[in-house]
Amino acid sequence: MMLSCREASRLISDAMDRKLSRYEQVSLQFHLLLCQNCRHFRQQMATLRAGIREGRQR
Repeated sequence: MMLSCREASRLISDAMDRKLSRYEQVSLQFHLLLCQNCRHFRQQMATLRAGIREGRQR
């Protein structure tokens, strides 16, 4: 069964704090192949995280 966008966004956030299980990784990748909105959300989260890291280094 395909992940919902809510489940995918939770996994995207979780992946920043922990290693996802193989099942979670595959499920998320499949969802991201089909969902532009979640791909965009993942990019936004990556940009936000990079900005936070940069801010900490100053």
